Amino acid sequence: MGLINTMRVSASGLSAERLRMDIIADNLANANSTRTPEGGPYRRKVAIFEPITPTASMPGGVRVVGIAHDPTPPRLVYQPGHPDADPNGYVAYPNVEMVHEMVDLITASRAYEANIQAFNAAKNMFLRTLDIGRV
Repeated sequence: MGLINTMRVSASGLSAERLRMDIIADNLANANSTRTPEGGPYRRKVAIFEPITPTASMPGGVRVVGIAHDPTPPRLVYQPGHPDADPNGYVAYPNVEMVHEMVDLITASRAYEANIQAFNAAKNMFLRTLDIGRV
């Protein structure tokens, strides 16, 4: 695999992890949203990654093929005075767990950093190759 292809693979990982971090930020921002335009509480979103099959034009990598809703049911909290409470006094809160989201955020951040390091290593090798040609 050439240096440019290595950079393409790292760039695909950077793009996918950035989107993953955006989705996690959206989940954290809506952790207490009990009402959405679709009705009901906010539902946690997750990015679905897929490996890119290597071809002549793309050496491989990863891409986001979709954003799915977590099927976990909402949390029910007894709050009879809440405007979104059901007849029994329970409010459906989003299925977002702060600890889970923070672990996912740290994982995505570390994967992003690893892709940056791989990209920079390939770039430095490329620059050193050019320096050899100058001599």
